[in-house]
Amino acid sequence: MTGLVLEGGAFRGLFTAGVLDALLDIKAEIKYIVGVSAGATNAYSYVSRQRGRNLEIMERFMDNKRYISYGNLIKCRSIMDLDFVFDEIPNQHCIFDYKTFYEFDGKMLAGAFNIETGENEYFDKDLLDKRSSILRASIAIPLMFPFEKINGQYYADGGLSEPIPINKSISDGNDKHIIVLTRNEGYRKKQSKANELTYRIYRNRYPKLAKVLRERHIKYNEQLDFCKKLEDSGKAIIIRPSISMEINRFERNKVRLKEIYQNGYNLIMKDKERIINYV
Repeated sequence: MTGLVLEGGAFRGLFTAGVLDALLDIKAEIKYIVGVSAGATNAYSYVSRQRGRNLEIMERFMDNKRYISYGNLIKCRSIMDLDFVFDEIPNQHCIFDYKTFYEFDGKMLAGAFNIETGENEYFDKDLLDKRSSILRASIAIPLMFPFEKINGQYYADGGLSEPIPINKSISDGNDKHIIVLTRNEGYRKKQSKANELTYRIYRNRYPKLAKVLRERHIKYNEQLDFCKKLEDSGKAIIIRPSISMEINRFERNKVRLKEIYQNGYNLIMKDKERIINYV
């Protein structure tokens, strides 16, 4: 079976949104999806078959301070007003099709990092509630979002320890993979000052989280290399941006984000025969 593996990347995830909308248009039926962070949030609209929904949310709400602003860090302890993003928007504005989502006859997994155990856990779509607790957990970048509590355990961004959740797809039995990345070919992650600072903040209280933060760039580059080996052996197709992705994680320029979305969409449409045959 083919697994669809989705990297995160905050608003770089508009590239993934374009890829997923194109997959819907070419009727590529993929029954296994695993994503972390923005990869998971975008995948939910793919599973609910709501083409264009992720792009619509960006275009309608990017200028709304409740959607994203540094002022929210003071009001909500989060760069996003999470109640607005994960409750009000899907339940009042851009209505999420829960019925189609739950009726999906495949597997949709969202990864989140358990800050106590130091392991990623993958939550099945059937555990989705109306406040989207799973997605809140999967995007919880330390210091930018609060940790999300699920069943008495606290979770952070699923991309911290498994930025490209390819190993989960393999362990679940998939022998082919379509891997959607949100960085350009040749990109290599370096240790950032932000991760080093966050490491120092959490090293005493949450040592396993701190360790992942300090080693995140190493793990990411290892997973990139592994994905390339899968691609070279015919076990994976990697979809990555062909335009520059040198943007801020929380880019606010709608025109730039629309270009990134369109790039993802166009790449699939140009290669649709190969994608369909592979699936």
